[in-house]
Amino acid sequence: MLSLLGASSVSAAAIDRQTETAIPRTGNLYGVGIGVLPATSGSNELRTMVLPVIQASYADRFYINALRAGVWLLDSDDRRLRFGLAADARFGWDADDSTRTKGMHDRDFSIDVGPALRWQTDYGTLNAQWGFDTGGASKGHSVQVQFVRALIRGPALRLNGLVGLTWNDSRMNDYYFGVAPTEVAPGRPSYRAGAGTQWQAGINGAWPTGQRGSVLFGLMATRLGNAQAESPIVETRIQPLAYLGYGWTF
Repeated sequence: MLSLLGASSVSAAAIDRQTETAIPRTGNLYGVGIGVLPATSGSNELRTMVLPVIQASYADRFYINALRAGVWLLDSDDRRLRFGLAADARFGWDADDSTRTKGMHDRDFSIDVGPALRWQTDYGTLNAQWGFDTGGASKGHSVQVQFVRALIRGPALRLNGLVGLTWNDSRMNDYYFGVAPTEVAPGRPSYRAGAGTQWQAGINGAWPTGQRGSVLFGLMATRLGNAQAESPIVETRIQPLAYLGYGWTF
């Protein structure tokens, strides 16, 4: 049974939440990291970004974890099932960063906001979110389902494995993978991307160093759906993402 806000008979401290987030939980942690991701949609080339590392929560209700921020609004009595709102960053790209997109319009950074659900089981944690592009870049929406399971829960290393899928509607896919008539060039025909599903699998972890420090790392591979992979700007169907960071717990 779901209850509003703080009404719960089980304390948050009694629940192991290491598998719930994109970065294994180590307390409130702040630092800096480097992310490596495709330069453009479907590109073989990679770009490097320096990003802040933030992993913080307040009253087990409000939280920031990696590139996601949110609030839990409803809980089950044991707090294993939670419902709330979440916001996720969605990076765009500079068209000049790839030969296949050179001369096209840049794709803008945006924020996806929508309802989120988390269900912690004895086998791992199921996360689901319906996100809407509130930044006005694509004006589309997506649905993501992800399962996270702890692989190592030692005092010296915490390692999670994850698998998931993301369904994007046609407006979302077309914005990031489509080619508008005004962007047509030799070897780059017009292309309108429809709705489709992409798959993800990866690992992420935290390695405590010293009394307060932690090295954070992760590697994920995304397999593009047909609507994305058939775009003339796509060079490879498998898209990697990796990050490495360091943070201090306060």
